[in-house]
Amino acid sequence: MGRWALDVAFVWKALLTLGLVLLYYCFSIGITFYNKWLTKSFHFPLFMTMLHLAVIFLFSALSRTLVQCSSHRARVVLSWTDYLKRVAPTALATALDVGLSNWSFLYITVSLYTMTKSSAVLFILIFSLIFKLEELRAALVLVVLLIAGGLFMFTYKSTQFNMKGFSLVLGASFIGGIRWTLTQMLLQKAELGLQNPIDTMFHLQPLMFLGLFPLFAIFEGLHLSTSEKIFRFQDTGLLLWVLGSLFLGGILAFGLGFSEFLLVSRTSSLTLSIAGIFKEVCTLLLAAHLLGDQISLLNWLGFALCLSGISLHVALKTLHSRGEGGSRPLKGLSSNPDLELLLRSSQPEDEDNEEEDYFVAQGQQ
Repeated sequence: MGRWALDVAFVWKALLTLGLVLLYYCFSIGITFYNKWLTKSFHFPLFMTMLHLAVIFLFSALSRTLVQCSSHRARVVLSWTDYLKRVAPTALATALDVGLSNWSFLYITVSLYTMTKSSAVLFILIFSLIFKLEELRAALVLVVLLIAGGLFMFTYKSTQFNMKGFSLVLGASFIGGIRWTLTQMLLQKAELGLQNPIDTMFHLQPLMFLGLFPLFAIFEGLHLSTSEKIFRFQDTGLLLWVLGSLFLGGILAFGLGFSEFLLVSRTSSLTLSIAGIFKEVCTLLLAAHLLGDQISLLNWLGFALCLSGISLHVALKTLHSRGEGGSRPLKGLSSNPDLELLLRSSQPEDEDNEEEDYFVAQGQQ
């Protein structure tokens, strides 16, 4: 009887993990193809990103309200001093990362975007070394070389290479390295009380919106105001279709962040990291099959080399985590009464560094 109960519990946990991974895949892969699809007919990616930020803020505020009503505990609200001094740098870096990434879809294929964005791990490592969040080791140097070499092979003599789009997404990856390093440092400041990603998203979105607005005003403001698809619209049906499409993207963006949170809180950051590796493979295969992206043998070899670097980084993190007591869900998330509306779990709190691993893993998104 005891063995049967253990088997049932194992199967249930495996099915739950699989379901959460598939949910994460749906949002992550879905928003990539959505952005590419929408930018083919709607050439205002910065405006699209700003509207997504507004939707994420609304859903984050709604989630905070539901959790507060369920737990009867007030949510954290930062003072203006802490908000502008500590959150603003992270918000600005995040806004540029997301904005430039979406902007690049005007010029490059999904496959080139996916491969180049994977290099964010490279920049995360570099900035982690600069901010002394990581120690320089020979294995990290090998990871950097594998990822950089793989990126070079993937883009070398690519038939669908576009320098402008590649520069935009590479710049986004570079800024992404700063973004996730700052995010990690922000969440490690326990006195701020932003360990819950819902609270983090709620506080980041307004400053992200303001940080992206100058770029929008310079590059898209005039064109958007004279476009028939928005401000000079003549067809109400077309306007509603555009706004509905943009709103759908905001739902996907919020769902991506929330599905990552659910996956890590109910499993571990290692699960997210491994799922992220296979997600890149799925995205490239879908891009080649559905969109006709042309990927040569050399490009595939470069992609494999880059993935080997990312896999090595994940393996090193796993060994480090095992040495400190094992890979476990995020500390306190699944047992925190603030999240009873969102998560039902009785797992104990552990002294672990999974938050650091979680947000380093986000560089693969």
